[in-house]
Amino acid sequence: MVISLKDSLKLIGIIIVSFCAVFVCTFFLNFYLDASKLEGAITDSEIIILYDAQMATAKFTCAITGGFLALIAVIMLIFYIKLYIDGHSKQLGILKAMGYSDGKIALRFAVFGISVLLGTALGFGCGFVIMPNVYKSLTIDGLPHIAITFHAELLIALIVAPSVLFSALAVGYAYLALRRPVSEMLRGKTEKKLKNRKIKEDKERAFLVEMLFKTLGGRKSLAFFIAFACFCFSAMIQMSVSMLDLSTVGMGAIILVIGVVLAVTTMLMATESLIRSNIKNISIMKAFGYSLKESSLTVLGGYHIFALIGFAVGTVYQYVLLRVMVDVVYKDVVAVPEYNFNVSVFFITLAVFIVFYEAVMLFYTLKMSKISVKEVMEEN
Repeated sequence: MVISLKDSLKLIGIIIVSFCAVFVCTFFLNFYLDASKLEGAITDSEIIILYDAQMATAKFTCAITGGFLALIAVIMLIFYIKLYIDGHSKQLGILKAMGYSDGKIALRFAVFGISVLLGTALGFGCGFVIMPNVYKSLTIDGLPHIAITFHAELLIALIVAPSVLFSALAVGYAYLALRRPVSEMLRGKTEKKLKNRKIKEDKERAFLVEMLFKTLGGRKSLAFFIAFACFCFSAMIQMSVSMLDLSTVGMGAIILVIGVVLAVTTMLMATESLIRSNIKNISIMKAFGYSLKESSLTVLGGYHIFALIGFAVGTVYQYVLLRVMVDVVYKDVVAVPEYNFNVSVFFITLAVFIVFYEAVMLFYTLKMSKISVKEVMEEN
């Protein structure tokens, strides 16, 4: 089994998510470790309150950002491995027929951990590049200068440990996913039959509506990624603007860039996978004379509701997170600006989101127009 460059490029989502998680955690954790050396040396009560709030912010941000993005990276890794096994079912079946055990084949999936290694290493390096500016913005007036120190334990915790863990996870999941009969893999049956979720056969139901529900049922994991992309777009953009009174412009810009990058990457990844998995259905609909608009609504239309759900959850998430920051982390800090839900920012973000989402759908609709029956036959 050989993982081609094309297959490796599909791991760009994991690289970006790993990068974002480690990028944020690097400068916050490094600041926390360096600033903790001042504990006990501060005597001014007002500065102590600000100091404790800053330390709590560093821990809180790392726990929320790092933990959440780590979970998303795990889901993405499992998703990619499943796609790879489904797309190479026959080749893997041949290896099993030749006598290779599931464990021996699964061990080769450890290479997927390289994507995490690359993402975390880049995030760690970039975190150190901007660290002087971060220290300057986080240091409280009245505190002595906090020198940047390299902590080897962070290198292990943020680069080595995640890479090893994800490699082991890839091997473990691949082993479970490969435990199929060889005959089934050689026939190329990669999709499980929907036994528990039966779609009622309604003779009066239109063909396109039935295809829409089958598309949603067959690729439920893609609904999650589309919702997550919209969640990132909504939460990060609104948060970056709303927190300008609570943090620095630079920190808001970092959150904005991370949110946009995650949203665009995840959306393109999910939609590309959706189109590729339905290439046969698209070509058949074109052969039967269905218009491009009808084909697009059938394949892409059912995911609009998940996009709106993701946007709504992102809106609630950023509001709750900022309320916790103000009411819990900074509750004892004097002169902290009051935070309220920004209605104007919400509607502006919603308008930009609609343009973004529909632009992606239009791009892939036009891409669908280039799919032909001949292309599908040549692939088979």
